[in-house]
Amino acid sequence: MASLDRVKVLVLGDSGVGKSSLVHLLCQNQVLGNPSWTVGCSVDVRVHDYREGTPEEKTYYIELWDVGGSVGSASSVKSTRAVFYNSVNGIILVHDLTNKKSSQNLYPWSLEALSKDSSPTGIIVSNGDYDREQFAENSVPLLLIGTKFDQIPENKRNDVLTRTAFISEDFNAEEINLDCTNPRYLAAGSSNAVKLSRFFDKVIEKRYFTRDPSQMQSFTDRRRFNFKSLHND
Repeated sequence: MASLDRVKVLVLGDSGVGKSSLVHLLCQNQVLGNPSWTVGCSVDVRVHDYREGTPEEKTYYIELWDVGGSVGSASSVKSTRAVFYNSVNGIILVHDLTNKKSSQNLYPWSLEALSKDSSPTGIIVSNGDYDREQFAENSVPLLLIGTKFDQIPENKRNDVLTRTAFISEDFNAEEINLDCTNPRYLAAGSSNAVKLSRFFDKVIEKRYFTRDPSQMQSFTDRRRFNFKSLHND
């Protein structure tokens, strides 16, 4: 198994949204009993069968890099985090469905990772609008995962899911909503499991089956990012 090819997937989002619990569930298929704050970055590995059930089936390692910290961190902290953003093949954006701010913060999180080489200090955010076309140009596969689905009041569930659907559209990404304390949300054959498998297949295809994988980060030529629709309604 040590000789398996591998891909690197970042797991980004605000502190407290459940990234560590999610990674543990994805890699160990178990609930994390005592979650703690991630300092720096924690890496776990999931074994994934690419194009399972087809003649092209092949097993890969999926490295899940759980990046700790806050999106509002000082520039020195952001600079330290930048080392984790090298050679990224995919990104899972994690937000707390009961915390609207954590959903809005996915925009600067993704821009920080995808524009890490921009100068002089990373992302320059104006007071203007977010431009969804910037994500349309992005070639790094993205997946949106909302946690604490079980904690959304029944009378607010439709509003929350409508709002997050807009966010996934902005990122041109599929979305999965779940409860990290219940493995049944990712049960084999479920729609969530199918979406997850499809995302990992896409990450592997971009890494190993594109003509020039070195062109993965198309954001590095950007110098200014505008925020158009944080969906505050």
